[in-house]
Amino acid sequence: MRLPAPVSTMRLTIMPATPTRLRDAKPAMPVLAKDTEFLDAFIIDVNGNMLGKRLPVEGYEAAFQSGVQFSQAALVLDATGHGQNPIGIGGSDGDPDGTGYPVPWTVKPVTWAKAPTTQFILELLDPATLDPLWYDPREILRQVIARCEADGLRPVVACELEFYLISPGRDAAGLAIPPVSPLTGGIERVSRNLSVQQVEDYHPVLSAILAACRAQGVSASTVVAEYGLGQFEVNLDHTGDVLRAADEAALLRRIVKGVARAQGGDATFMSKPFLDLPGNGFHVHVSLADAKGRNRFGEKGGQPLLEATIAGCQQMLRETMAIFSPNFSAYRRYAPGLFAPMNRHWAHNNRSVAFRVPPAATASASRLEHRVASADASPHLVLAAVLAALHHGITGSLRPTQPITGNVGYERDPEFPADLFTALQALETAVILPKYMPQRFLKLYAELKRNEFAAVMETISPREYDFYL
Repeated sequence: MRLPAPVSTMRLTIMPATPTRLRDAKPAMPVLAKDTEFLDAFIIDVNGNMLGKRLPVEGYEAAFQSGVQFSQAALVLDATGHGQNPIGIGGSDGDPDGTGYPVPWTVKPVTWAKAPTTQFILELLDPATLDPLWYDPREILRQVIARCEADGLRPVVACELEFYLISPGRDAAGLAIPPVSPLTGGIERVSRNLSVQQVEDYHPVLSAILAACRAQGVSASTVVAEYGLGQFEVNLDHTGDVLRAADEAALLRRIVKGVARAQGGDATFMSKPFLDLPGNGFHVHVSLADAKGRNRFGEKGGQPLLEATIAGCQQMLRETMAIFSPNFSAYRRYAPGLFAPMNRHWAHNNRSVAFRVPPAATASASRLEHRVASADASPHLVLAAVLAALHHGITGSLRPTQPITGNVGYERDPEFPADLFTALQALETAVILPKYMPQRFLKLYAELKRNEFAAVMETISPREYDFYL
């Protein structure tokens, strides 16, 4: 794990409290590379996945002028891209199109594509009003950011995502296969946690991932070998542009998978792809900037702000768990001794807790590390939930529990949801979260995830035969 850069080198762009809508001003079109043949235009759905269409390059100007028509329900499909008709969206409503306009900064080359291709995120709008759709995860996050800024809170965040490089295909039991070792030419058998040599051994794919990040404006700065076989973590820079931070986290997932497949391998951000190895986490570092970009947590009076943020995170954890861990697999990640939290504790410089205060070499590096989310959660919803907790804690002047010492990674808090259904029930009956996310969105989300789980269970597993045949 690296300490954040000094504040002077962080991207501390502060977004306006009332975001500019695409209907208010048509942004300038970035210049395309001359050899571009295709355009990948996509939205980012409630799972953090990219769904869209490939267009001929001749459609570029029209995309900016009149938009790209695409299903509104695409924002709320399940993890496989299938419709579950949550609260009637996508099925009962006739599956209407929205109008998507490119987000200008995301017009970037797809470095791993077989033909010269440029991609961009679409902001999907209601075609009648040209307002963002209320259930778009980007709009959910945008509204929470505006809520913070209206009260003088300017969050700064950094995202860290873990993933596994894996081999293509499955084994005879249908399970994921670890990657082929660059050293032995055989399947990886020994993990090399924190090994610099491990990073060097996988240089071809990791360097291509970082090159793609640079080409796409994704601020990847550090790669770390993690505990699992072929598991790595990529760190993104601290920034005050929280919406862009979420976009970058989602784009990073696309980059990692795209580059790995282009090199004959594969990659996964699945929460728990291997039962006997650690899961993939999504850690969020958060602090507050003042009007001059200084870190308020590191200034005089900053400790009460930091502790109030922790208290908000503790109080809202049960209500937000279904966002941090959005599927059945995710709850396998919370296992004893694997540094995935099973409690609401906080501590200084201690990775066995949910909310860690890392050591800070300078005041500008003071921050909270939120360690709960799984790597396959929606980056936009995760950051919205973290900022909601920050706002709730600070505006309510909440006080956290006492910081703990020692390893509490084997303790399960009874208030920490242990399964998806408990978490979804807590989401639906939440008292605090509806102040930040629309109640109808929470209902939509819970219904979608229950239906998604039902679809997973439609197939009989070999284990089920072992028990009941």
